[in-house]
Formats: sequence, C-alpha cells, structure tokens
Amino acid sequence: MEGQGRKSGLRGSGISRRTLLGAAAASGGALTFGAPFISRALAEEPVRIGVMIAKQGAFVQQGADLVAGLQLALKEANNSAIGRNIEMTWLDESDPQSATQNITKLIQDNKVSIVLGGTSSANTLAMGAVAKRSRIPFIGLNAAAREVTGKACNRFMFRAPASVPVYARAMAPELLAVGKKWYFLIANFAFGDDVLSTYSEILKAAGGTIAGVDRVPVETTDISSFILKVRQAKPDVLVSGLANVGPILKQLKEFNMTAQVTVAGPAVSDTDLWSVPREALTGIYGKTWYFNDPANPPEDRHMVETYRKVNNKPPTDRVWMGWFMARFVLAAIEQAKSTDSNKLVESLESLKFKVGSSTASFREWDHQLINRPVMGTAQANPADQWDTLKMKAQAEASAGELEKLFGSKDEIGCAMEAL
Repeated sequence: MEGQGRKSGLRGSGISRRTLLGAAAASGGALTFGAPFISRALAEEPVRIGVMIAKQGAFVQQGADLVAGLQLALKEANNSAIGRNIEMTWLDESDPQSATQNITKLIQDNKVSIVLGGTSSANTLAMGAVAKRSRIPFIGLNAAAREVTGKACNRFMFRAPASVPVYARAMAPELLAVGKKWYFLIANFAFGDDVLSTYSEILKAAGGTIAGVDRVPVETTDISSFILKVRQAKPDVLVSGLANVGPILKQLKEFNMTAQVTVAGPAVSDTDLWSVPREALTGIYGKTWYFNDPANPPEDRHMVETYRKVNNKPPTDRVWMGWFMARFVLAAIEQAKSTDSNKLVESLESLKFKVGSSTASFREWDHQLINRPVMGTAQANPADQWDTLKMKAQAEASAGELEKLFGSKDEIGCAMEAL
C-alpha cells in the first residue's frame, strides 16, 4: 500500500506489508499513513487512532474485516485529518483482561485520541470502563449486548451496531409468523445471554413456548449433540446466540434437518454464511448492512464495486462497518477541528452524518448510533456464491418509528454523566 509519495508500514509487529484491501487476513501493530504537503512539525504530531480488534479466536475473521474497512476509509481520506498525518495502532483483544490491558497501553503509551473496536460485547464493556476512567472516546464496532448503551453506558463510550433488542423487535413479526415454539442455542458470553432474555420476552409476550435452551462454549464447532436435542424438541424456530451461526447450519445439513426448522439470529456476519456449503443456507437474519441491498446509497454501492474489483468478492457487513465508522470519526474530527477528548465527544454527539438522502447519528443520551438495521432470508444454492441473502424491503422509517425500534430512555436505562 502506497501513500502520497511515502510508504506505509506496520510497526512493532514484524508482519510483512500487505496490499490495502487484501489486509483482511493480516494483523499489525502501528499503521502510519502519509499525507501530501504536511509540514515537518505537523507530521511529528499525527492524529493517533487506536484500534482494539481481535487477531485470534472466534472473532478473528470479523476483526480482520473491520480493520480492512478502517484502512479503506483512511486511504479514501488521503490518510489525513485536520491537515495532519494519521497513525493507526492495532492491538489484540482476546478476552476482557487483555482488552483492558491493551486499550490502557494505547491510551497511556501510544497517546491515542480515540479508540475503535470491540469484537465481543464482554470486551467492549471492559474497554468502555477504561475509556471512562481515561476520558478518551471509544466506539464499539461489533458489540450487540444491550448493556453497552444501557446500564453500563458512559459519556466516553459509543456503540455503532444495533443492540440485540433492536434486532429482536425488527425480526419478531417474521419469526412469529413461522411459529411460536422456539429453541435457543446461545454462547456463554454477554451477547448470548442477551439473545436469550430478549427473544424469550418477545416469544412469551406473544403466547409462545420455549422448547429448549442450551449454552455452548464460545469457540465450539462440533455442536452435533445439541442439534440432536433440537431434532427431538421439533421447534418452529432455532434462535442462534452463538458467535458464529455457521456450525448450526452445517450440522443441520449433516442431520438432514435444513428444511425442518427455521434458523434465526441477530448481528449475523456474512462470513458466517459464506463458511457453510451453499446447499446448507437457510434462516432469517438481522444485520447492520448487506452489500446487495437495493436500498444502499450511492456511496455504498461505489465502495462495493471498488472493493470487489480488488478482492474478487464483495465486502462483508464488518468491512462496511469499519469503513463507515472510520469515515464518521474523521468527519467528527474535522467538525471539532481538534483531537481534544472532550471536543471529540461533543462532536460525535452532534454530528449528523450523511447516508444517501438521510443521516445517521449517535443518540446524545445513550450514544447508540441510530441507523436502521436490515433483515434478509438465506437462499440455498445462490447463483452468485456471495449473494446469500434476499433482503426484506423496508420503507423509510420515521423518527418516531426509529425511536420505538431503538427504545426509549426508560427502556434503555442509561444514566449519562456530564463531561
């Protein structure tokens, strides 16, 4: 990857340089990008952005995609903000303890002005507490548990994807139309617990029945014993609260059960669906974004075309999230004309970021990004191997509809402190 007359590099990691869009599988240390016509004095004081995203474990592919999107957005911005060079440092967050240690390192040693990341809800919550103590803004890119913008909210933590309750409300009519007997397979972490409690509430309110609940260790890939229990229970819907829905789809196919139960899940990644045999694809999924959604604005469609030409496949929802939020952050920095922490928080709270003919913004009182999620039905044996979902058409939501979808102050339970 080349800057404007300067090479960019990975510092402190020993990892070889990759092309920008091929970087999805790479892991790195500090990524320093050159910008044109920057004075020596300014170049010595770059805009320092910290990235806390998994380089190992169950979320490694989602993490790599998020970083690829971040890098793409920085390249599009000529790797500069407010006339200064950008330095991005990427550290790992394999568990809450390492996440706490590494975000502290970014803040204290690397002197970053803002941090983006969090590939699990548990890690995001841990890093949000550090952000509050350190008074450095942190944006969660992949956490869906309600606590992030609920009871654990704070003035320095923001959340980009929708929460589990938002997905549950959006998906409820489709799932209840399938049937009211649901089985839950959930992972042993905050996201899984939230899926169980939220979707159970909706099911019970509709007079439905919970056919069974099983908790699965986060990185488990052989779930055949659980699938056998599902087969015996004969539910209408199998709700996934796993880190990856792929093992469910694979083993339903192995047991010839693909047509016997409707799989459903919130915040499902494209890479989950791409990891299974095409004939095993089934289910209804809530997502932040989808590359072949007819409702995508022109700038998203252009990004898809650009990315696909280089990578021979479309961007995942996580690539888009990294790209979208990096652009959002750069716009906030430009609006603030500063990297001062308090000014960045205020800029993030007030920014109305243009998305096609509408805008996306963080809600000031809980720091949840208000941007309507999408929903699609998986298509077995798609003509395009990557185009796994048929998107449900959705009318433009009014402010009132979005407020109901994302929840009121009383429902959310966030008590935000003053700066």
